[in-house]
Amino acid sequence: MQFNNAMFKVLQKETVTPQVDSIIVDAPYIARHAEAGNFVVLRLNERGERIPLTIAESDGEKGTITLLFQKIGKTTEQMGTLKKGDAIRDIAGPLGHATPIKRYGHCVLVGGGIGSATLFPILKALKRKRNRVTVVLGARSKELIVWEKNFREHANDLLLVTDDGSSGRKGIVTIPLKEVLETAKVKIVIAVGPVRMMQAVSDLTKPFGVRTLVSLNPVMVEGTGMCGACRVHVGGRTKFACIEGPEFDGHEVDFHELANRQGFYREEEAAAMKAYKKKECKGNCRK
Repeated sequence: MQFNNAMFKVLQKETVTPQVDSIIVDAPYIARHAEAGNFVVLRLNERGERIPLTIAESDGEKGTITLLFQKIGKTTEQMGTLKKGDAIRDIAGPLGHATPIKRYGHCVLVGGGIGSATLFPILKALKRKRNRVTVVLGARSKELIVWEKNFREHANDLLLVTDDGSSGRKGIVTIPLKEVLETAKVKIVIAVGPVRMMQAVSDLTKPFGVRTLVSLNPVMVEGTGMCGACRVHVGGRTKFACIEGPEFDGHEVDFHELANRQGFYREEEAAAMKAYKKKECKGNCRK
């Protein structure tokens, strides 16, 4: 695992959607060892917070990794201002267990929002094992679908759904997923996205007896399991997503507890951000 005092240079920056950017970073060690499903924890500067991000792509020969991020908090908003030539203070990784890749047969990948980025390296890895892969991507609207062109290039079938019907069909990801499960011999489903979406996918696949993996995204602080912030209950046992995940059996995850803990931290984060902005603005900023 690479985690030292080196600065990680930004080689390329792109806008993927109005809320999502991607950066290509020079990180040779991480690039050489990264596998589908791995993630990193980064810190922009000495006083910055640590945040986990999925390795959306890696190139061992070039020594680069690609990170996608949604600009919804202080750190990711700061990342949105990065440009080619800038540097990131620390990147630790690759972290987490890699996705179990083998020749399954027919696989279905289900992604919601920014979670879709996690699925892209998994898709490529499954295709290298000669699997048939159907990808179902969901978003609120067309402009929020992540990497549609990339997925369409590699998947056998790409099914799009949006809340407003602006791309693909109108609805939620479980609608086309149910149709695929009813008409094909699906061997494994891998879902990444909002907690309730992954729960709905797991509830749907259980009666079909289809193995289902979900990539959990609880709050992580340092990525080694020491802080315990990323604990989840799986099969009645406490697990730490950063070192035992991030992927777990969706049929054994306690989604109710996970959603409650996520909600608690979001409320705390929102309160902290409000206080921070109030301090920075000194009463002169628009609410």
